[in-house]
Amino acid sequence: MKRTFVTLFMVTLLGILSVYAQEVVDDIDDVTRDILADEQDYELDTIAGPDPVTDPVMLMPVKPCIYDMPYSISANYPNYRRLAANTAVLIGGGLTTLLILDMLPEDATNWNKAEDAEIPMAERYYNNVMNGPHWDQDSPLFNYVLHPYAGAAYYMSARSQGFNMWYSALYCFAVSTIFWEYGVEAFMEVPSLQDLIVTPLGGWLLGEAFYLAKRYIVEHDYRLLGWKPLGYVAAFFCDPVNEFLGYFRGNDAHGWTRRHNIELNSAISLSPDGLGGQAPTIAVSLTF
Repeated sequence: MKRTFVTLFMVTLLGILSVYAQEVVDDIDDVTRDILADEQDYELDTIAGPDPVTDPVMLMPVKPCIYDMPYSISANYPNYRRLAANTAVLIGGGLTTLLILDMLPEDATNWNKAEDAEIPMAERYYNNVMNGPHWDQDSPLFNYVLHPYAGAAYYMSARSQGFNMWYSALYCFAVSTIFWEYGVEAFMEVPSLQDLIVTPLGGWLLGEAFYLAKRYIVEHDYRLLGWKPLGYVAAFFCDPVNEFLGYFRGNDAHGWTRRHNIELNSAISLSPDGLGGQAPTIAVSLTF
Protein backbone atom coordinates (compact mmCIF):
# COMPACT_ATOMS: atom_id res chain seq x y z
CA MET A 1 0.00 0.00 0.00
CA LYS A 2 2.78 2.39 0.92
CA ARG A 3 4.68 1.53 -2.24
CA THR A 4 1.60 2.26 -4.33
CA PHE A 5 1.11 5.57 -2.56
CA VAL A 6 4.69 6.67 -3.18
CA THR A 7 4.56 5.55 -6.83
CA LEU A 8 1.34 7.45 -7.51
CA PHE A 9 2.71 10.45 -5.64
CA MET A 10 5.90 10.64 -7.71
CA VAL A 11 4.09 10.04 -11.03
CA THR A 12 1.64 12.84 -10.22
CA LEU A 13 4.53 15.20 -9.46
CA LEU A 14 6.28 14.35 -12.71
CA GLY A 15 3.05 14.89 -14.63
CA ILE A 16 2.55 18.32 -13.08
CA LEU A 17 6.15 19.27 -13.82
CA SER A 18 5.84 18.18 -17.46
CA VAL A 19 2.85 20.50 -17.89
CA TYR A 20 4.80 23.25 -16.15
CA ALA A 21 7.77 22.84 -18.48
CA GLN A 22 5.59 23.15 -21.58
CA GLU A 23 3.84 26.37 -20.50
CA VAL A 24 4.07 29.15 -23.07
CA VAL A 25 4.97 32.64 -21.88
CA ASP A 26 1.87 34.79 -21.33
CA ASP A 27 1.53 37.69 -23.75
CA ILE A 28 1.42 41.28 -22.54
CA ASP A 29 -0.55 44.30 -23.64
CA ASP A 30 0.67 46.62 -26.43
CA VAL A 31 1.34 49.57 -24.10
CA THR A 32 3.65 47.54 -21.87
CA ARG A 33 5.35 46.06 -24.95
CA ASP A 34 6.08 49.58 -26.27
CA ILE A 35 7.48 50.72 -22.91
CA LEU A 36 9.78 47.71 -22.75
CA ALA A 37 10.93 48.27 -26.32
CA ASP A 38 11.89 51.86 -25.47
CA GLU A 39 13.80 50.67 -22.39
CA GLN A 40 15.74 47.78 -23.88
CA ASP A 41 18.95 49.84 -24.22
CA TYR A 42 19.16 50.84 -20.58
CA GLU A 43 22.31 50.16 -18.62
CA LEU A 44 22.11 48.29 -15.36
CA ASP A 45 24.34 49.12 -12.40
CA THR A 46 25.50 45.54 -12.08
CA ILE A 47 28.68 43.64 -12.80
CA ALA A 48 27.51 41.51 -15.70
CA GLY A 49 24.77 43.73 -17.18
CA PRO A 50 21.49 42.57 -18.74
CA ASP A 51 20.76 39.04 -19.79
CA PRO A 52 21.11 38.75 -23.62
CA VAL A 53 18.43 36.12 -24.01
CA THR A 54 15.85 36.44 -26.77
CA ASP A 55 12.28 35.86 -25.71
CA PRO A 56 10.37 33.87 -28.39
CA VAL A 57 7.11 35.67 -27.66
CA MET A 58 8.18 39.26 -27.09
CA LEU A 59 11.02 39.15 -29.67
CA MET A 60 13.14 41.43 -27.52
CA PRO A 61 16.93 41.18 -26.95
CA VAL A 62 16.49 41.62 -23.19
CA LYS A 63 14.08 39.61 -21.06
CA PRO A 64 11.74 41.78 -19.02
CA CYS A 65 12.55 42.09 -15.33
CA ILE A 66 9.47 41.21 -13.32
CA TYR A 67 10.20 44.14 -10.98
CA ASP A 68 9.68 46.51 -13.94
CA MET A 69 6.21 45.09 -14.55
CA PRO A 70 3.00 45.84 -12.62
CA TYR A 71 2.34 43.52 -9.69
CA SER A 72 0.38 40.46 -10.73
CA ILE A 73 -0.10 36.95 -9.40
CA SER A 74 -0.67 35.46 -12.86
CA ALA A 75 1.53 37.38 -15.36
CA ASN A 76 4.44 35.19 -16.44
CA TYR A 77 7.83 36.32 -17.85
CA PRO A 78 10.03 33.27 -17.19
CA ASN A 79 13.81 33.21 -17.52
CA TYR A 80 14.56 29.49 -17.69
CA ARG A 81 18.33 29.85 -18.02
CA ARG A 82 18.68 31.81 -14.81
CA LEU A 83 16.24 29.52 -13.01
CA ALA A 84 18.44 26.57 -14.01
CA ALA A 85 21.42 28.31 -12.39
CA ASN A 86 19.33 28.98 -9.28
CA THR A 87 18.36 25.30 -9.14
CA ALA A 88 22.01 24.26 -9.33
CA VAL A 89 22.80 26.56 -6.39
CA LEU A 90 19.90 25.16 -4.38
CA ILE A 91 21.04 21.60 -5.04
CA GLY A 92 24.59 22.46 -3.99
CA GLY A 93 23.28 24.29 -0.93
CA GLY A 94 21.02 21.38 -0.02
CA LEU A 95 23.87 18.90 -0.16
CA THR A 96 26.04 21.21 1.93
CA THR A 97 23.22 21.59 4.46
CA LEU A 98 22.90 17.82 4.65
CA LEU A 99 26.60 17.52 5.49
CA ILE A 100 26.24 20.18 8.19
CA LEU A 101 23.19 18.46 9.68
CA ASP A 102 25.07 15.17 9.68
CA MET A 103 27.73 16.78 11.91
CA LEU A 104 25.17 18.12 14.41
CA PRO A 105 24.36 16.16 17.61
CA GLU A 106 21.71 13.47 17.26
CA ASP A 107 19.29 15.34 19.54
CA ALA A 108 19.22 18.23 17.03
CA THR A 109 18.19 16.10 14.04
CA ASN A 110 16.86 12.86 15.61
CA TRP A 111 19.08 10.87 13.25
CA ASN A 112 20.36 7.56 14.64
CA LYS A 113 23.82 7.72 13.10
CA ALA A 114 25.09 4.47 14.63
CA GLU A 115 22.13 2.51 13.27
CA ASP A 116 22.30 4.22 9.89
CA ALA A 117 25.98 3.31 9.51
CA GLU A 118 25.10 -0.42 9.69
CA ILE A 119 22.58 -0.28 6.81
CA PRO A 120 23.65 0.12 3.15
CA MET A 121 22.70 3.52 1.75
CA ALA A 122 20.35 2.22 -0.97
CA GLU A 123 18.53 -0.05 1.48
CA ARG A 124 18.27 2.76 4.00
CA TYR A 125 16.73 5.07 1.39
CA TYR A 126 14.21 2.42 0.29
CA ASN A 127 13.15 1.66 3.87
CA ASN A 128 12.74 5.32 4.75
CA VAL A 129 10.63 6.09 1.68
CA MET A 130 8.43 3.03 2.18
CA ASN A 131 7.88 3.80 5.87
CA GLY A 132 6.89 7.42 5.38
CA PRO A 133 5.67 10.00 5.64
CA HIS A 134 5.36 10.21 9.42
CA TRP A 135 4.93 12.88 12.09
CA ASP A 136 8.46 13.76 13.14
CA GLN A 137 9.73 14.96 16.50
CA ASP A 138 12.18 17.59 15.23
CA SER A 139 12.71 20.88 16.99
CA PRO A 140 9.98 23.51 16.37
CA LEU A 141 12.79 25.81 15.23
CA PHE A 142 13.49 23.47 12.32
CA ASN A 143 9.88 22.60 11.51
CA TYR A 144 8.14 25.95 11.82
CA VAL A 145 10.84 28.58 11.34
CA LEU A 146 13.71 27.31 9.20
CA HIS A 147 11.60 25.13 6.92
CA PRO A 148 9.14 27.90 5.91
CA TYR A 149 12.09 30.24 5.34
CA ALA A 150 13.81 27.62 3.17
CA GLY A 151 10.56 27.23 1.22
CA ALA A 152 10.41 31.01 0.75
CA ALA A 153 13.96 30.95 -0.65
CA TYR A 154 12.90 28.24 -3.12
CA TYR A 155 9.80 30.27 -4.03
CA MET A 156 11.75 33.50 -4.59
CA SER A 157 14.29 31.67 -6.75
CA ALA A 158 11.53 31.30 -9.33
CA ARG A 159 9.43 34.40 -8.55
CA SER A 160 12.29 36.86 -9.10
CA GLN A 161 13.03 35.22 -12.43
CA GLY A 162 9.64 36.16 -13.85
CA PHE A 163 7.51 33.17 -12.85
CA ASN A 164 4.05 33.92 -11.56
CA MET A 165 2.77 33.00 -8.11
CA TRP A 166 1.36 29.62 -9.13
CA TYR A 167 4.46 28.37 -10.93
CA SER A 168 6.72 29.68 -8.17
CA ALA A 169 4.65 27.76 -5.62
CA LEU A 170 4.93 24.64 -7.80
CA TYR A 171 8.69 25.10 -8.01
CA CYS A 172 8.89 25.47 -4.22
CA PHE A 173 6.83 22.29 -3.82
CA ALA A 174 9.03 20.35 -6.25
CA VAL A 175 12.32 21.40 -4.63
CA SER A 176 11.16 20.85 -1.05
CA THR A 177 9.43 17.54 -1.75
CA ILE A 178 11.29 15.80 -4.59
CA PHE A 179 14.81 17.04 -3.95
CA TRP A 180 14.72 17.34 -0.17
CA GLU A 181 12.13 15.13 1.58
CA TYR A 182 12.12 12.29 -0.98
CA GLY A 183 15.66 13.04 -2.11
CA VAL A 184 18.80 13.61 -0.07
CA GLU A 185 17.13 13.66 3.35
CA ALA A 186 15.42 10.32 2.73
CA PHE A 187 18.85 8.69 2.94
CA MET A 188 18.95 9.72 6.61
CA GLU A 189 15.35 9.62 7.85
CA VAL A 190 11.75 8.85 7.01
CA PRO A 191 10.10 11.76 5.12
CA SER A 192 8.37 14.15 7.49
CA LEU A 193 4.66 14.85 7.20
CA GLN A 194 5.08 18.32 8.72
CA ASP A 195 7.83 19.20 6.25
CA LEU A 196 5.74 18.03 3.29
CA ILE A 197 3.06 20.52 4.35
CA VAL A 198 4.83 23.36 6.16
CA THR A 199 7.77 23.89 3.78
CA PRO A 200 5.87 24.38 0.50
CA LEU A 201 2.79 26.03 2.02
CA GLY A 202 4.76 28.27 4.38
CA GLY A 203 7.25 28.97 1.59
CA TRP A 204 4.42 30.02 -0.72
CA LEU A 205 2.83 32.44 1.77
CA LEU A 206 6.07 33.81 3.19
CA GLY A 207 7.67 33.89 -0.26
CA GLU A 208 4.94 36.08 -1.74
CA ALA A 209 5.32 38.43 1.23
CA PHE A 210 9.07 38.52 0.54
CA TYR A 211 8.34 39.26 -3.11
CA LEU A 212 6.18 42.26 -2.20
CA ALA A 213 8.84 43.46 0.25
CA LYS A 214 11.56 43.16 -2.38
CA ARG A 215 9.42 45.04 -4.90
CA TYR A 216 9.28 47.92 -2.40
CA ILE A 217 13.05 47.79 -1.90
CA VAL A 218 13.75 47.64 -5.65
CA GLU A 219 11.44 50.58 -6.37
CA HIS A 220 13.44 52.64 -3.86
CA ASP A 221 16.78 51.72 -5.48
CA TYR A 222 17.63 49.24 -2.74
CA ARG A 223 17.12 51.80 0.02
CA LEU A 224 15.24 50.86 3.15
CA LEU A 225 14.48 53.63 5.63
CA GLY A 226 16.67 55.79 3.40
CA TRP A 227 19.72 53.57 3.94
CA LYS A 228 21.11 51.53 1.07
CA PRO A 229 23.16 49.00 3.11
CA LEU A 230 19.99 48.11 5.03
CA GLY A 231 18.15 47.69 1.71
CA TYR A 232 20.80 45.28 0.42
CA VAL A 233 20.68 43.22 3.62
CA ALA A 234 16.87 43.08 3.54
CA ALA A 235 16.82 42.14 -0.16
CA PHE A 236 19.34 39.35 0.50
CA PHE A 237 17.22 38.07 3.40
CA CYS A 238 14.12 38.03 1.17
CA ASP A 239 15.80 36.55 -1.91
CA PRO A 240 19.19 35.00 -1.01
CA VAL A 241 19.75 32.92 -4.16
CA ASN A 242 19.09 35.66 -6.72
CA GLU A 243 20.87 38.35 -4.72
CA PHE A 244 23.94 36.16 -4.26
CA LEU A 245 24.14 35.19 -7.94
CA GLY A 246 23.40 38.79 -8.93
CA TYR A 247 26.94 39.75 -7.93
CA PHE A 248 28.30 37.44 -10.64
CA ARG A 249 25.73 37.45 -13.45
CA GLY A 250 24.17 40.89 -12.99
CA ASN A 251 21.03 41.84 -11.12
CA ASP A 252 18.19 43.02 -13.35
CA ALA A 253 16.41 44.57 -10.38
CA HIS A 254 19.04 47.29 -9.95
CA GLY A 255 18.51 50.78 -11.40
CA TRP A 256 14.71 50.81 -11.17
CA THR A 257 14.36 54.58 -10.66
CA ARG A 258 16.65 55.39 -13.58
CA ARG A 259 14.60 53.21 -15.91
CA HIS A 260 11.27 54.55 -14.68
CA ASN A 261 12.17 58.22 -14.24
CA ILE A 262 9.71 60.56 -15.95
CA GLU A 263 11.05 63.95 -17.09
CA LEU A 264 8.77 66.77 -18.31
CA ASN A 265 10.38 69.45 -20.50
CA SER A 266 8.75 72.52 -22.04
CA ALA A 267 9.99 75.31 -24.28
CA ILE A 268 8.48 78.47 -25.81
CA SER A 269 9.56 79.57 -29.28
CA LEU A 270 8.35 81.79 -32.14
CA SER A 271 7.23 80.27 -35.44
CA PRO A 272 5.70 81.72 -38.63
CA ASP A 273 1.98 82.23 -38.35
CA GLY A 274 1.31 82.14 -42.12
CA LEU A 275 0.46 85.85 -42.23
CA GLY A 276 3.98 87.17 -42.45
CA GLY A 277 4.42 87.39 -38.71
CA GLN A 278 5.38 85.09 -35.88
CA ALA A 279 3.36 83.50 -33.11
CA PRO A 280 4.54 81.94 -29.86
CA THR A 281 4.61 78.14 -29.78
CA ILE A 282 4.84 75.95 -26.72
CA ALA A 283 6.56 72.57 -27.10
CA VAL A 284 6.18 69.96 -24.35
CA SER A 285 8.09 66.66 -24.22
CA LEU A 286 7.67 63.78 -21.81
CA THR A 287 10.62 61.45 -21.34
CA PHE A 288 10.34 58.05 -19.62
